[in-house]
Amino acid sequence: MLDLDHLKSWIGTTRESRDVISPRLANGLAAVLDEAPRLGEGDPAPAGIHWCLSPDIAPMSGLGPDGHPARGDFLPPVALPRRMWAGGELVFSGDFRVGDAMIRRSRIADVALKTGRTGMLCFVTVTHDYSGPRGQVLSERQDIVYRPVRTASAGAAQDIPQPSPDASHEVGASPVLLARYSAVTFNGHRIHYDRDYCQREEGYPGLVVHGPLQATYLLRLVCRMNEGRMPARFAFRSIAPLFDGGSFTVNAAASAQDHTLWVRSQTGSVTMQASASREPAA
Repeated sequence: MLDLDHLKSWIGTTRESRDVISPRLANGLAAVLDEAPRLGEGDPAPAGIHWCLSPDIAPMSGLGPDGHPARGDFLPPVALPRRMWAGGELVFSGDFRVGDAMIRRSRIADVALKTGRTGMLCFVTVTHDYSGPRGQVLSERQDIVYRPVRTASAGAAQDIPQPSPDASHEVGASPVLLARYSAVTFNGHRIHYDRDYCQREEGYPGLVVHGPLQATYLLRLVCRMNEGRMPARFAFRSIAPLFDGGSFTVNAAASAQDHTLWVRSQTGSVTMQASASREPAA
């Protein structure tokens, strides 16, 4: 049984970190997204660059069995084996540019327990505020879910009806893509590259495509539809795991002010839903 009062004592914990959007980092993400790496100082950074900034850097001796830094430092020590991104929200007030020195201020905003189909779930909400040389750039809410190990058949992707897309992009879900994204984000989580661990320890049928990578493709699609401009607000929610092998699609349907977005797996089921707005929420 989880001690919720103990976990809630982490609420209000803050951390500040600094990083630089170097040309190598920006071009590394661009290459992962299959864009020609030719970005230089002052150029707009690729969509999703903030998920490459200020990663947790721990020595090998400081890692848990899943490849993440051991719990109980900034994040509370939730005693459930699976850690996944449940979703989040981005509110942009500026732009990220190559060469910018960035400050990220993070805070544990909430810890809550819920009961799902597979048992107890623990949700940890983290907020991040990014600022650079031109001021505030982004406010982010990150929702992390911890849950027990479940069978591979549980939590399968769902066939959720979606509108006809106005834009769609196909992505090959290869192990190389997952390994390169793990590298550019300094993400050691073994479910993204260690197939034996993924299947034997966590019961997944294959390597898991990162939630932020799926969200990055969706955000990038919105930017292309907006002639390169970031939306004012972007919110996304993971529906089910997406696995490697074959190709998945990222899709968008546009209205006057908003975009409805989703990721469709190789089998045709939806694994992530998102919305993007050209104007900030009222």
